[in-house]
Amino acid sequence: MVHATTLSSPTIDFGIRYAPTTVSAGTITAEAILARMHTANGVSGPGLSQPLEDLGVKFVRLQWVDFSNFVHCRVLTTSHFYKLLRASRPGVTVAKVVLGIVFLTLVEGFSPAGEYVLVIDLASVRVCGYAPGHAAVFGYFQEKYPIGGKLDVPLCPRTNLRRIIKYAAEGLKTEFLVGFETEFILLTTTKSGIHPPNNHGWSSSRTTGFASGTTELKVLEEIADALATSGIELQMFHSEAAPAQYEVVTGPLPPLEAADALAHTRETIYNIASKHGMRATFVPRLYADSCGNGAHAHISVHPTTGPSPPSESHPSTLTTHESRFLAGLVTHLPSIMAFTLPLPQSYARVKDGIRSGGTWACWGDEHREASVRLTNAHSPQTRHFEVRTVDGTANPYLVLAGLISAGIIGIRDQLELTVEDCGERSGAQLSEAERAEHGITKMLPLDVESARRYLLEDQKIGEVIGEEVVRTYVAVNEASPPQTLGRLIVQQETESEDAAVVRLVESY
Repeated sequence: MVHATTLSSPTIDFGIRYAPTTVSAGTITAEAILARMHTANGVSGPGLSQPLEDLGVKFVRLQWVDFSNFVHCRVLTTSHFYKLLRASRPGVTVAKVVLGIVFLTLVEGFSPAGEYVLVIDLASVRVCGYAPGHAAVFGYFQEKYPIGGKLDVPLCPRTNLRRIIKYAAEGLKTEFLVGFETEFILLTTTKSGIHPPNNHGWSSSRTTGFASGTTELKVLEEIADALATSGIELQMFHSEAAPAQYEVVTGPLPPLEAADALAHTRETIYNIASKHGMRATFVPRLYADSCGNGAHAHISVHPTTGPSPPSESHPSTLTTHESRFLAGLVTHLPSIMAFTLPLPQSYARVKDGIRSGGTWACWGDEHREASVRLTNAHSPQTRHFEVRTVDGTANPYLVLAGLISAGIIGIRDQLELTVEDCGERSGAQLSEAERAEHGITKMLPLDVESARRYLLEDQKIGEVIGEEVVRTYVAVNEASPPQTLGRLIVQQETESEDAAVVRLVESY
């Protein structure tokens, strides 16, 4: 029995301690999936019970997320899935246009010729809590036949993120954990258009949005149950500030697993809402007079060679690794916002004065108007960075490739943190002279066109992420040609604003 000590100094440590060695992705292990694939003589028997079938799984969704953040899948029967696992390279073929097609339009530079193999990543299998009888698994795109002796496809978002993480672990002896806040709005459809079912207040329990017996509460509870079934740690959910807006908070994981979990969380939210006749949307800002939807990323830095010493410039609040990571992040944040805020509408959410990150590349201790919030500054075991300039329309693999690459550059180049804590005020509230004193010199891009330009011009980011990835992503994201993404989801001259909103909500 542990007794409390009276009159002792109160501890200031706060939060739950997570480490790369203690977290679990919650997926079904490959060992479990393969455990009973073969009989004693190595031949599969027709009556043999398989672990997925023991879990009630009849279908397996082999998934990928494209550059525009649309989730695609091929639905396999479990019997066919197990047959694929016996192949030397288990997977299915997909046309090479897969990463260069927006809706039904082929982006310039891509050809309808050729095929990739979407190779199954057995480490990513999880039960679909939102679809009884289904499991989901992600894959890596590979060349069908080696090119230059290599099978990996650099454009594959999962492959690229895996490569960046490996470089950090092996070359810089650094690992990361990432957790996400997922904000969304529930909508109902009537003959007069789409509408929020309630107009509640932030974190309020005395509202129709949380009232017992409401459809909204049923949706939230089923989302929680479905995530638990899928093995994803849900920490909490609550109402947010906009009408019918909610947030779910999921626990930290290594970056690749965190991106997988976020994609699965979004699929869960979409599907459970649809089951109850609602549409869940991650549109960055649906209401001009209220808050928008973000997908704030919480990142902690973990050197593998032992504790990092206190930083010289901020010894009480940052380690050397954290200081250098933050220096890289703030320096390159304007360039990677093309990944984290990919739509024209994304920039309506991150305006000054609405606690969404603001328009300056800066950081602050528990400051929600700073683009990077340092949280739990005086609790070293739980200290981490919250990046607020991310929304739910962004591909999670590209988001983390961008954010971690920026931090990697800071660690690799041993960057000095020259930007100071912005203090009580935001970057926008400081005078020009005060910003100069704080080292706050970079404005964030105010539109997606500027963000794409910054990305193309940042040679160091291109070096880490890959110049081909940068060029191809910009081509897919480019809003100038009338057939590509930006123009398909913004209001056209011949349509009403309501019609444009409906199309945007239907897409995201």
